[in-house]
Amino acid sequence: MPRDTLTRDQIVRTAVELLDAEGLEGLNMRALGKRLDSAATAMYWHVKNKDNLVLLATDQVWGELELPDLNVVGWRTAATAMAVDLYEMFTRHPWLVQAFAAHVLYGEGKSRHDDRSLAVYEAAGFTGDQADQAASAVFTYVLGNAAGAAATASLTRKLTRDDTTAEEHFQDAMTRAKEVAMRHPRLRARLETPAAATYAASPDQAFEFGLQALLDGLERQVAA
Repeated sequence: MPRDTLTRDQIVRTAVELLDAEGLEGLNMRALGKRLDSAATAMYWHVKNKDNLVLLATDQVWGELELPDLNVVGWRTAATAMAVDLYEMFTRHPWLVQAFAAHVLYGEGKSRHDDRSLAVYEAAGFTGDQADQAASAVFTYVLGNAAGAAATASLTRKLTRDDTTAEEHFQDAMTRAKEVAMRHPRLRARLETPAAATYAASPDQAFEFGLQALLDGLERQVAA
C-alpha cells in the first residue's frame, strides 16, 4: 500500500490488532507494514516512532470504555460498572497491562475515563486528594487482577514461538505446582474441591468479591 493511501487511523487500528496477537514485544514497523502490505518506512509519515504508536493504540482502546451517567445511576453502581468494563478491556488487550510498565500513558481517551472516575468518587463524598486516592485504589486493584491474564497471554506467545505446545507446558507446570501445594494443608484442601480445576485458577467471582469488598471499605470511610 503506497504511503499516500495509508491513514493514521488505518495504522493505529492495525497496530491494535498486531498488539492483540503478538503483544508489546511483537510491535515493530516491519511487522506492521507487512500487515498493511506497505513498506515499513511508510509508517513514519503518519507516526513518529514506536512509542508514539503505542500511545495512539492505547488511546484507541481506551475509547472502548463506556462511562456511566451520574445523573442516572448512583456512585457505587457507576464505580462497579467502570471497574468491570476496565477489567474486560485489559483482558481483551493484555498488552495494555505490559504498556503500563514500559510507557507513560496518556491521551484523550484515558483522560476522559480518569475525569469520570474522579467524578464518581466525588459523588460518593470524597474530596480533594481523597477522591484521587479512592479512584487510584480501585484502578490499581483492576490492573493487578488483569496482570494474570496478561502474563498468561505473554507466556503462551513465548512458548508458541519456541515451538513448544503451550497447553502441554502449562499442564506440566501445573502438575509440578500441585505436587508442591499438596504439602501444605490449606492448599491441599482447596485442591481437593471440585471447584479447583487448576492450581493457579482464582475462585469463581473472585474479582467481583474483591471489588465489592474494596467499595465497602471506601463507603465506610466516607461514612466515618
